[in-house]
Amino acid sequence: MAQVNTKVVHIQGVTFNALTASNHWVPLDGPTEFGGSNAAARPKELVLVALAGCTGSDVISMLTKMREPVRRFEVHIEAQMAETHPKVYTEIEVIFKVWGEGIKEENLKKAIKLSSETYCAVSAMLRAAVKISETYQINPAE
Repeated sequence: MAQVNTKVVHIQGVTFNALTASNHWVPLDGPTEFGGSNAAARPKELVLVALAGCTGSDVISMLTKMREPVRRFEVHIEAQMAETHPKVYTEIEVIFKVWGEGIKEENLKKAIKLSSETYCAVSAMLRAAVKISETYQINPAE
C-alpha cells in the first residue's frame, strides 16, 4: 500500500496553507466571522473541486482518446448540504457539459460511467457516504 503525505500549516485564525503530496501549496481560509480572512477556498468546497477535477480529467482524457471533437468541456457540481452540524453534503450531482459538432453520445456516456465506476478515486471515496448522480449536456460548437 502506498503512503501519501500532506501537511497543513496554520497562518492565523482559520487561515492555513496546505502542502500537497505533489509538493504544491493550496491556501485554505474561512469567513471573517469565524476568524478567517476570507481570502481562499473553504476546505469543504475543495472536496467538490476534487471530485470535479478527478472525474473531469478522466472523462476528457477518454474523449480525447476516442477522438471526439470536443471544443469546450466543463464539469459543474450541484450539491445539497445538511442544515445541521456536521453540515455534510447529502447529495451531489455532477454535470458534464461538452461543446462540439458530431460528439457521439454513447462515447460520452461510456467515459462518464468508466470514470464514475472505475477510475475516479475521489468519486469512489465520496460514494461511500453520499449519493452521487451524473448528467450531461452535449452542445453545438460555439
